[in-house]
Amino acid sequence: MAIKKNQICAICGNRFTITEGLFLRDLSDLLKAQVLQTNKYAKDSSFICLKDMQKLRIAKMQTTIDQDLKIDHQMTDQLQKELEKDTYVIKNINDTVYGKRTRGQKMADAVAKFGGSWQFIITFTAIIVIWMTINVVHLFGVNFDPYPFILLNLFLSCVAAIQAPIIMMSQNRQADRDRFDSENDYRTNTKSEMEIRILHEKIDQLNEVQWPHILDIQKMQIEVLSEIENEIQSLKSENKPQPDRSTRHPHK
Repeated sequence: MAIKKNQICAICGNRFTITEGLFLRDLSDLLKAQVLQTNKYAKDSSFICLKDMQKLRIAKMQTTIDQDLKIDHQMTDQLQKELEKDTYVIKNINDTVYGKRTRGQKMADAVAKFGGSWQFIITFTAIIVIWMTINVVHLFGVNFDPYPFILLNLFLSCVAAIQAPIIMMSQNRQADRDRFDSENDYRTNTKSEMEIRILHEKIDQLNEVQWPHILDIQKMQIEVLSEIENEIQSLKSENKPQPDRSTRHPHK
């Protein structure tokens, strides 16, 4: 006995059996919205064939994937543009501070380095002790600076007067190095902050948009599996052999 195809699809307009599709009221909200976009006159009692439903599902999945990929590409391009800006270029301090030193600056650095070491303290203390010993004991008959060591005081004052500005020149160069360090730290922090901000946006996009889209796609897949299962059960029930009613039980 032939099965009547008395259901008309609201999308393609062809006739189908009731097992070859679903009614609009049985579809999810997403599919309903897509059907209404295709046929604005569709109602809850409208019939949709399985083939058109699959087309709608595939189109919805593809649109969702394209939108997510577009947003990801936009964020990646934004991050790349920010990283390519010259404001984030880190400068090499050795090239900027030490690479262009003059002879006087090198000498000032050497004097400051030696004047701030134990070697300078020990050497200078030894010179003062030897100086005072020679002039007090008259060693080898030498007495060029008797007590109270006026020449020694003059020598120490001259050394302090010359050493102080030389050390200040070296400290000024150290201040320049600290300034370059601060600029590099600022640029590094700004670059890191920009990367972290865009990564946060990507994570928010993943949690708030892409994960729900993935769940919607999985829901569509479950619906397809359920429809396939129902169709298999319908085919099994149709092909199930009917009992022969003409057979009569023998009378006892």
